[in-house]
Amino acid sequence: MTQNERRQNPGRNFTPRLLIAAGFVAAAVAAFVLYAMKAQDGKDVAANAACPGARERAAAMRPLAHGEVAAFSVADEPRPLPELKFADADGAQTRLADFKGRTVLLNLWATWCVPCRQEMPALDRLESALGAPEFAVVAVNIDTARLDRPKAFLKEIGVKNLGFYADGTADIFQTLKGAGEALGLPTTVLVDKNGCELGVMAGPAQWDSPDALALVAAARG
Repeated sequence: MTQNERRQNPGRNFTPRLLIAAGFVAAAVAAFVLYAMKAQDGKDVAANAACPGARERAAAMRPLAHGEVAAFSVADEPRPLPELKFADADGAQTRLADFKGRTVLLNLWATWCVPCRQEMPALDRLESALGAPEFAVVAVNIDTARLDRPKAFLKEIGVKNLGFYADGTADIFQTLKGAGEALGLPTTVLVDKNGCELGVMAGPAQWDSPDALALVAAARG
């Protein structure tokens, strides 16, 4: 095509350029999608490696989330929880990782939370029934004021089996909230022996009921 013809027929020259540009855009999009898929696969592989057997335990738990624990949400893809810190009864710093090797029912509660107060006796009975080297109920109080009240409350209602744990900064709640595991109180997370989240309960439950005992038994594997 001569220069004069290009001037008279600009559309004939523009169309191939447009097609070439569109091809580059499509290729870039496809490359990005493939990269994202590979990155996600890599995360899944890493999570599976860190959480051996967790998928199978979660699958066994899924049909048991009914009755008293119907609101329990079983994890589709169990993953390690972020680092969680709190204090024990003596004020010594403790981490969830310190319980590695044990299935943990992690419960966040506060004295100003009425449903939390109501489920404490059931959590105490659950610890009495199943507490062992392989399982523990870890109820962490997150009161940020009048820090003498939680211990006094537990003594008042006759809690005898639960260990006392607290985080006076409530950072543990914010960490779980940031991970999408906590919306309000009480929040209860079932954690496997490798520190991987098997599922979460938003709100209270009768944790010593047959339904809850069956769910915990499946979590223990």
